[in-house]
Amino acid sequence: MNFIFISPHFPKHYWNFCDRLKKNGVNVLGIGDSPYDELSEELKNALTEYYYLPHLDDYDQMVRAVGFFTFKYGKIDWIESNNEYWLEQDARLRTDFHVTTGEQIENIGRIKNKSAMKAYYKKAGVPTARLHKVTTFEAGRDFAHMVGYPVIVKPDNGVGASDTYKLHNDDELAYFYATKHPIPYVMEEFVKGQIFSYDAILDSHSEPLFESMTAWPPSIMDIVLKNLDLAYYTAAGMPDSLRRAGRATVKAFCVRSRFVHLEFFCLAEDKEGLGRAGDFVGLEVNMRPAGGYTPDMMNYAHATDVYKIWADMVTYDKRLLPDSGHHCYCVYAGRRDCYQYQHSHEEVMARYGKNMVMCERMPEMMVPQMGNQMYTVKLPSQEATEEFIHFVQDR
Repeated sequence: MNFIFISPHFPKHYWNFCDRLKKNGVNVLGIGDSPYDELSEELKNALTEYYYLPHLDDYDQMVRAVGFFTFKYGKIDWIESNNEYWLEQDARLRTDFHVTTGEQIENIGRIKNKSAMKAYYKKAGVPTARLHKVTTFEAGRDFAHMVGYPVIVKPDNGVGASDTYKLHNDDELAYFYATKHPIPYVMEEFVKGQIFSYDAILDSHSEPLFESMTAWPPSIMDIVLKNLDLAYYTAAGMPDSLRRAGRATVKAFCVRSRFVHLEFFCLAEDKEGLGRAGDFVGLEVNMRPAGGYTPDMMNYAHATDVYKIWADMVTYDKRLLPDSGHHCYCVYAGRRDCYQYQHSHEEVMARYGKNMVMCERMPEMMVPQMGNQMYTVKLPSQEATEEFIHFVQDR
């Protein structure tokens, strides 16, 4: 099997995907924008060959790279980056090289454009917030008055919380229209609640080989815009209602042979047209692994290896690694250098060092979302999880 992995060096832990593929006997062929000498030794050892390109968004050069690997190794069986930024390009390359093991370019809109997702949520029977495609100020004002302020505006095809705003009144709405970038935006009614993700590795029949739940802050957008501290956790279990919603959603989207990250609001209060407090409401689908170190947090929470489960899906279309039977909470808490905290780094390590599974400085490009310094621990309960977050982040 020939597998082309796009940008295998970022995020840095993605070498694990390549490593598990190699251990399954797969030819792992990397294309990346980092010079070979700058790759980690783990990644170098996992790759059969590496093709360096200074700019991965140069499609003509990407075609040349895939063509080179095709000429040298024969038919390409998979092309994948597991990265939101490259999903469309991945799909285009698959289509152009007749690689049928992943999304094709003609179907990519349903999983990239937020406006297109609504129909599939409806098919799944999962409620979603009302949405308006941004056109004129007058139309936007009418929508905002209908659903009530605040409203959320964000790019129809966007990654993370970039260019996302919460608007509270007509004046802020007018300013948005006067200054917005010339790209398609959508406007949604505001939903009060916490975000939970349904994370899964799916086989070729859209059946889950692995499932996990991670609890996120109500607004990553606020984390970035207000320079707040990020804390989130992968839980030991998952409510049946979220499991049902997640499984129905992947079936409705006809997603196969992927690691997926689906986001849901858990309503903080009853909301007409959406449900009662505690119900799950569809937010958006992300057809790639959760960001940051979340795959590793899943491993710690479930005493497993999601990289192997994924590689076995690719290679054998089944799960070979049994459930460990050991489940706990894995918790991330970040700090920013600009703040003074009640407890020093030394105090954090003295109290939680025996539970610590990751403790490091964050890469500069991840600081806006995740902070400068991260602490990640394994804990037995929700109560212990909340206590840890407060101990790390209280100022």
